[in-house]
Amino acid sequence: AERVLARIGQEVGAAHGAALAVVHRVGVLLPGQAAVVIAAAAAHRAPAFRACEECLERLKHDVPVWKREVFEDGSEWGGMGP
Repeated sequence: AERVLARIGQEVGAAHGAALAVVHRVGVLLPGQAAVVIAAAAAHRAPAFRACEECLERLKHDVPVWKREVFEDGSEWGGMGP
């Protein structure tokens, strides 16, 4: 997953004239906690914002991230495929 994140960051950053750093958290997350951080640097804010948006969409579609959701009556795995 980290290699895919890095590749997406490089590709999307180059397409928008920005430099991106992308991190996806690992471990237990509570509802409402941030799972992804994308930092962008560009000469102007519009390309940086566009790069962040595209990066997040690509991440959601292309990065192999699995989630175990825990409920009061058990748990289930998600993100195992389209």
